Amino acid sequence: MPRPHKTRRIYGEFEADYFKPRGRMMSELEEIHLEADEIEAVRLADLKCQYQNDAAAMMGISRQTFGNIIKRAHQKVADALINGKAIRFTPVVSERMRCRGCGQRWAETAYVSPIENCPVCESTAIETEILHFPGHGQGRRGNR
Repeated sequence: MPRPHKTRRIYGEFEADYFKPRGRMMSELEEIHLEADEIEAVRLADLKCQYQNDAAAMMGISRQTFGNIIKRAHQKVADALINGKAIRFTPVVSERMRCRGCGQRWAETAYVSPIENCPVCESTAIETEILHFPGHGQGRRGNR
């Protein structure tokens, strides 16, 4: 039996939940699914140029786990770019947290119960909000 997943902190707020090649109809496309932790790993490693040790510490996971996540994400993105597939961001995040002490915002994956202290200032004054994702129960313009 495999070990359960650790909670992974997600700091990025992502503007889109889907990308597709231009000029191709949705019905013609295969989809690649990127999980929330894969998107965050790409953001930290490639966009923010963080070292794997630092990025892993920010996400609350080991460096080896971060390396596995980023490798899997790079393979998926390469497959989509080279083979003309759409990329769907599959949310695993259930809540967004905000520390009332320092104002830091983050989300956590829904694998296990959320952490109780702020990862930056260790304060226990944390607020949560339930997230709603477009295409997952509620459309972009509300219920249809």
